[in-house]
Amino acid sequence: MRVRRAVDLSLAVDPDTQVYPGDPVVRFETAATIGADGFNLLRLHIGSQSGTNCDAPYHFDPAGARIDEVDPALFAGPAVLIDVRGLAPRHPVGPDLVSPFLPSLGPGIIAVLWTGWPRFYGTPAYFDHPYLTAAACEAILATGVRTVCLDAINIDETPDASHPGVEFPVHRLIAAAGGIIVENLTGLERIDFADPFLAVFPLRLTGADGSPTRAVALDLETT
Repeated sequence: MRVRRAVDLSLAVDPDTQVYPGDPVVRFETAATIGADGFNLLRLHIGSQSGTNCDAPYHFDPAGARIDEVDPALFAGPAVLIDVRGLAPRHPVGPDLVSPFLPSLGPGIIAVLWTGWPRFYGTPAYFDHPYLTAAACEAILATGVRTVCLDAINIDETPDASHPGVEFPVHRLIAAAGGIIVENLTGLERIDFADPFLAVFPLRLTGADGSPTRAVALDLETT
């Protein structure tokens, strides 16, 4: 087996990274330089959900696994892209939209909701993304899937002044199932090969609710 191609699906993490409302902004500070210390070193100020990131069950379940406790098998597997591009802002992705893809899902498969919303990254419109409904999430989980990813900042609706009171039902369902969520993927259109294998490994942050993640789609040659 060898890797024929690797497609980076991760956002750049730097002081310009767009974060969820209220989350810590990313800040880099120089801690050492070659001129002064003989090596370069950065001091990082970053939230656990900055950039492309992985949610552990603990993010919404106080009894759930922390990111360092999650089975590493959940961070890699064959991916199925659920193409729901073209939806209006804040359009719910219900069972009718995911049902054509359910026969391709199962244990060990990574379900990837493809909204096309990265085109709004860096603007206020990025927060008006489509979102997965509880009923659609239950249908996905019923197949045995435990890793759900998407190319938007939140798998649930993102609240604002016009949409208050969001209770994050999909986060809670996936956490209760012991699953993980990876948000803020980008560049899914560059997966132009069949049967992509997705790796979404987070940092092993002790006791954390989540971690920034380097997400990569691999084109594997298996013969």
